[in-house]
Amino acid sequence: MYAEGVAVMAGRIRDEDIALVRERTAIADVISEVVTLKSAGGGNLKGLCPFHDEKSPSFNVSPARNVFYCFGCGVGGDAIKFLMDAEHLSFVESVERLAARAGIQLRYVEDDRSAPRPRPQQGQRQRLVAAHAAAVDFYRSQLTTAGARPAREFLAGRGFDRSAAERYGCGFAPDGWDLLTKHLRQQGFTHDELVTAGLSRPARSGSLIDRFRRRLMWPIRDITGDVIGFGARKLFDDDDGPKYLNTPETPIYKKSHVLYGIDQAKREIAKQGKVVVVEGYTDVMACHLADVPTAVATCGTAFGGDHISVLRRVLFDSDERAGEIIFTFDGDAAGQKAALRAFEDDQRFVGRTFIAVSPDNMDPCELRLAKGDLAVRDLVARREPLVDFALRHVISRFDLDTVDGRVEAMRRAAPLVAKIKDREKRPEYVRKLAGDLGMEIEPVQRAVLNAAHGPQASGAAPARPGRATPAVDSPRSMVEREALKLALQEPVLAGPMFDAVEVTDYQQPVHVAVRAAVAAAGGASTATGGAVWIERVRDACDDLAGQALIGELAVEPLRIDGEPDPRYVSITMARLQWSSVTGRIRDLKSKIQRVNPVSNKDEYFALFGELLSLEQHARALREQAAGGL
Repeated sequence: MYAEGVAVMAGRIRDEDIALVRERTAIADVISEVVTLKSAGGGNLKGLCPFHDEKSPSFNVSPARNVFYCFGCGVGGDAIKFLMDAEHLSFVESVERLAARAGIQLRYVEDDRSAPRPRPQQGQRQRLVAAHAAAVDFYRSQLTTAGARPAREFLAGRGFDRSAAERYGCGFAPDGWDLLTKHLRQQGFTHDELVTAGLSRPARSGSLIDRFRRRLMWPIRDITGDVIGFGARKLFDDDDGPKYLNTPETPIYKKSHVLYGIDQAKREIAKQGKVVVVEGYTDVMACHLADVPTAVATCGTAFGGDHISVLRRVLFDSDERAGEIIFTFDGDAAGQKAALRAFEDDQRFVGRTFIAVSPDNMDPCELRLAKGDLAVRDLVARREPLVDFALRHVISRFDLDTVDGRVEAMRRAAPLVAKIKDREKRPEYVRKLAGDLGMEIEPVQRAVLNAAHGPQASGAAPARPGRATPAVDSPRSMVEREALKLALQEPVLAGPMFDAVEVTDYQQPVHVAVRAAVAAAGGASTATGGAVWIERVRDACDDLAGQALIGELAVEPLRIDGEPDPRYVSITMARLQWSSVTGRIRDLKSKIQRVNPVSNKDEYFALFGELLSLEQHARALREQAAGGL
């Protein structure tokens, strides 16, 4: 849960404007920029959780109520909360970002009723993103100048015309010490903002100078399309810097999380269930222009675990739909080393991993330039399983004409076979490895089994984090749960009947806490539904387990085929009350048996009369509840 009151004090956004942002934001559109969503039935959507690793999708989104909840890690909320968690934004930054997206002009609370409060500054992330957007415009305008001729020649020499340069936002950092810095300062960006963004750096004199000079520039965008950094390519022989220079780590640019081209490729990756991982900016451009639109590249760092997490969410890489991950490394020693390193990460993917190596050891950009677009598409089509490539590479290092060479090759290759996550394929690879080595199958099989059962054995799925669940999974608990779902998901329909049933009719402590929160939020009868109502209930709940359960119940499907109606609400509430009434009947019967009807005649008949009344009420509830859940 997050406290709006604190956020409002910090940003002074009016409560009614926050509510309007929630109502006008389609949460599925926001989340689908980061997570590929598929139908989960009942109008809900599901995908792989962006907040923890998982093999099967447990992240659920309810577009009708504008909320999300992960049944795996228990994170949930509305679109504001999603941006706070996924983008590490403050409450105010999230509201402002969604407001801009929805075209809502935010108003801010006045400190003094007689004087309007000036609009507070934007959050840090928004300011840094705005600075990068302004830098993109500056660099692009410089690409047409006389001094940028080497940059234009570089692009042309690699097969990229003006439209390709514009499509990818290519630009040029001019030969001046502080041209960009002065330009951005004139637009209102501060000294600290430019340094924090990585666009400028302090000089020995104490003044600011540009970080990039005399280089071809590529803007690096995050998955939502915001520019968060730059890649800069050396053009001049007298430039003593590295061939490629990237933005340093900043609050918005984390190179281990960034994939160049993901903003343009994400929809095709999700559609095709396939991603092509290349090594550079020009390779991404070449692949996209050659009709391989699923290509992405790392930015100045090796492909690693955080990149895998990003791709798995976009791929919907799960037990239900295993994707394809194709690496296109160079055929040289460095490329082979990178391919083997990628195989080490193979277990992180559910889908199949492949490698595509050009016969001439050319990267996709060189291949397109030399042989055309079709050659790039053929390179990807000729991919081979990464395990085959890894085994061949390992075996090639040994002399298989000697006994020692064959045995040592077997020892080095066996762990690779043991790591194959599809266990049904392992016997086939054991036979293949034995054939490649020229050995009998039995010793190879033993080596693989020993490797599989050693400390590096693979295949064991990580334990899934716990989730908030009621203490008892009983029929009564299920009825209580269904009643609470109706109050959260369908308050207009269920409100009056739900509010008429007291909190004393709930048994599970966490359900009692949620029912009390509904009452504290004004009751279901006062709500119109959606994310605003659910967050109101969550904010009114003091119990941490109850807060988590509210998010879960907001997206969990109701136990009915089709849309709920008043009859279904009536049945559910009757069953809830019937369970409570029958419990009180049992208690009364036990108490009556302990009362002496002679010496305590008045108490006995009073209890007996109450019992008759309760039994009559129970019969009515049983008739009302007929039909079942």
